[in-house]
Amino acid sequence: MLFNSLTFVVFFAVVLALHYVPFGWRTKKFNLLIASYLFYAAWSPPFVILLWISTLVDWQVAKRLYVEERQSRRRLLLWISIAVNLGMLGYFKYGGFLMENFEALMAAIGVAYQAPEWNIVLPVGISFYTFQTMAYSLDVYMRRAAPAKSMLDFALFVTFFPQLVAGPIVRPTQLIPQFRLPRVATARQLGWGLGLMTLGLFNKIVIADGMLSKAADTVFGAAGMLHPLDAWLGTLAFSGQIFCDFAGYSTTAIGAALCLGFSLPDNFRFPYAAVGFSDFWRRWHISLSAWLRDYLYIPLGGNRKGNLRTYANLLTTMLLGGLWHGAAWTFVVWGGLHGAFLAAERWLKARFGRGTVWKRWGPRLFLGVLTYFLVNITWVFFRAQDFGTAWRMIDTMLTFNLDGEKVLPTIDIILVSVVISAMLAVHGFMRHRLLHEVVTASPRWLVGITWGAMLFLIVITQGQSNAFIYFQF
Repeated sequence: MLFNSLTFVVFFAVVLALHYVPFGWRTKKFNLLIASYLFYAAWSPPFVILLWISTLVDWQVAKRLYVEERQSRRRLLLWISIAVNLGMLGYFKYGGFLMENFEALMAAIGVAYQAPEWNIVLPVGISFYTFQTMAYSLDVYMRRAAPAKSMLDFALFVTFFPQLVAGPIVRPTQLIPQFRLPRVATARQLGWGLGLMTLGLFNKIVIADGMLSKAADTVFGAAGMLHPLDAWLGTLAFSGQIFCDFAGYSTTAIGAALCLGFSLPDNFRFPYAAVGFSDFWRRWHISLSAWLRDYLYIPLGGNRKGNLRTYANLLTTMLLGGLWHGAAWTFVVWGGLHGAFLAAERWLKARFGRGTVWKRWGPRLFLGVLTYFLVNITWVFFRAQDFGTAWRMIDTMLTFNLDGEKVLPTIDIILVSVVISAMLAVHGFMRHRLLHEVVTASPRWLVGITWGAMLFLIVITQGQSNAFIYFQF
């Protein structure tokens, strides 16, 4: 079920109504759990079984981990959880990728091997809820948290529909305690929740789908060499599209949860105003970057075992982060570039970053522009369907070869230029600000006009209820 569909509007209205009927708290939680299963089953009912498997396995594993004192048994229990969760993720998401690469490896050594056709459908959101349930087992194993006292609370944590299929990836300690006591939204929370949902859907429907997707699809779908203006505008369009699409989902999810009285963590903080890649990952897909830091980077040794080990840990973490996004080598390269840039930034800071000159606005502006430039280079590999397309794009973007074809009409050139310029201005203005502070400080009439304008544009935009980009991950 898509947030940007009339079906969801009706579904959410019913869920809200049932949540505010004077039922007991346990009944309301059952209602939310059933609604979450229905929400997920709207894509493919059989895949609900995968949610049940993850829920049952991690519920039982965590209970035993908490009382088990023998370290060997605790490790075995943890590996059962990891094997089940990563096993399902690996089969559905990476099975075809592994078969293709095995076939290529056999061909390289002269063995004729034909891999069977892989027609397995990828369950929507499997990467997100897998990481979320694994965090539960890992936290209990590392004694960071106790198991949930109620299986109903844990099942609702796994399946809570606002963030089930595309995050934010919520930690057990962030959400499970909220299910213990009755929660309904105050009038202020309800207003904020509906406002955030409007903002999120505006980002998705109006900006990502209505203004930027066409230019990005045209450029990355071109078969030949492109003019550098088209290549850059197509890449910039995708950078804006993926932010507005994914941040739009996260904002809508946070707003929907708030309407029900629950709080979800921020997932984006105006990342295109980042100064450096470490700052970028503190602002982009925050829940994933924090998960990778806490459950992969730090266990690998973090920055505690010397510079070379730190660089290797950064690169390993980001390579796996790239692979998490998709079963293709282009995603691995995207993650590897981010890891290399993070390592290079750390090296440069250690040698040249102690001076006060870097605190001045001029050098910081230069570093911000450089960060945005390099982030867009990495987006080429994220968006391109194959390396051929990616290399053609990179070639023309860096060499400014004017012999390529122009594929974007003038109207798209103007539209992308205006939208991306406005987006960067907003990110720059909001770099040190919080949305609720800005809204609270603004005149009510201005907030009302802005809200009404967003609703109007959502309604009149001729969309096709396109799925969110991160559903494929």
